[in-house]
Amino acid sequence: MMHPSSSRARAIAAPAPVAIPVGALLPWAVFGLLLSVLMLYFVGAEQGAVSLISGHEVHEFVHDGRHLLGFPCH
Repeated sequence: MMHPSSSRARAIAAPAPVAIPVGALLPWAVFGLLLSVLMLYFVGAEQGAVSLISGHEVHEFVHDGRHLLGFPCH
Protein backbone atom coordinates (compact mmCIF):
# COMPACT_ATOMS: atom_id res chain seq x y z
CA MET A 1 0.00 0.00 0.00
CA MET A 2 1.25 3.49 -0.83
CA HIS A 3 2.00 6.03 1.81
CA PRO A 4 -0.34 9.06 1.46
CA SER A 5 2.50 11.60 1.38
CA SER A 6 4.29 9.84 -1.52
CA SER A 7 1.59 10.82 -4.03
CA ARG A 8 2.14 14.54 -3.47
CA ALA A 9 4.67 16.36 -5.65
CA ARG A 10 7.48 18.08 -3.83
CA ALA A 11 8.49 21.57 -4.80
CA ILE A 12 12.14 21.85 -5.80
CA ALA A 13 13.78 25.24 -5.52
CA ALA A 14 15.49 26.32 -8.76
CA PRO A 15 18.93 27.93 -8.40
CA ALA A 16 19.08 31.65 -9.08
CA PRO A 17 20.97 32.67 -12.24
CA VAL A 18 24.42 34.12 -11.69
CA ALA A 19 25.08 37.55 -13.17
CA ILE A 20 28.30 37.71 -15.20
CA PRO A 21 29.86 41.18 -15.34
CA VAL A 22 30.65 42.53 -18.81
CA GLY A 23 34.26 43.13 -17.81
CA ALA A 24 34.73 39.39 -17.22
CA LEU A 25 32.96 38.42 -20.45
CA LEU A 26 34.63 40.90 -22.80
CA PRO A 27 38.07 39.22 -23.07
CA TRP A 28 36.44 35.90 -23.95
CA ALA A 29 34.21 37.58 -26.54
CA VAL A 30 37.25 39.24 -28.17
CA PHE A 31 39.15 35.92 -28.14
CA GLY A 32 36.20 34.14 -29.76
CA LEU A 33 35.90 36.84 -32.42
CA LEU A 34 39.62 36.69 -33.26
CA LEU A 35 39.52 32.89 -33.42
CA SER A 36 36.48 33.02 -35.72
CA VAL A 37 38.15 35.54 -38.04
CA LEU A 38 41.31 33.41 -38.16
CA MET A 39 39.29 30.30 -39.02
CA LEU A 40 37.36 32.21 -41.69
CA TYR A 41 40.65 33.38 -43.21
CA PHE A 42 42.08 29.87 -43.38
CA VAL A 43 38.89 28.39 -44.82
CA GLY A 44 38.07 31.22 -47.20
CA ALA A 45 41.24 32.99 -48.29
CA GLU A 46 44.30 30.82 -47.63
CA GLN A 47 46.02 29.59 -50.82
CA GLY A 48 44.72 32.60 -52.67
CA ALA A 49 46.22 36.01 -53.43
CA VAL A 50 47.02 36.69 -49.76
CA SER A 51 48.44 33.26 -48.86
CA LEU A 52 50.59 33.13 -45.71
CA ILE A 53 51.62 29.48 -45.99
CA SER A 54 53.17 27.99 -49.13
CA GLY A 55 51.99 24.64 -50.44
CA HIS A 56 48.57 23.05 -50.66
CA GLU A 57 48.32 21.40 -47.24
CA VAL A 58 46.03 24.03 -45.73
CA HIS A 59 43.85 24.09 -48.83
CA GLU A 60 43.44 20.32 -48.82
CA PHE A 61 42.75 20.27 -45.07
CA VAL A 62 39.87 22.79 -45.34
CA HIS A 63 38.72 21.83 -48.85
CA ASP A 64 35.34 20.34 -47.88
CA GLY A 65 34.71 23.20 -45.45
CA ARG A 66 35.24 25.68 -48.27
CA HIS A 67 32.54 24.01 -50.36
CA LEU A 68 30.22 23.67 -47.36
CA LEU A 69 30.47 27.42 -46.69
CA GLY A 70 30.11 28.34 -50.38
CA PHE A 71 33.68 29.43 -51.11
CA PRO A 72 34.77 28.51 -54.64
CA CYS A 73 38.19 26.92 -54.86
CA HIS A 74 38.50 25.27 -58.29
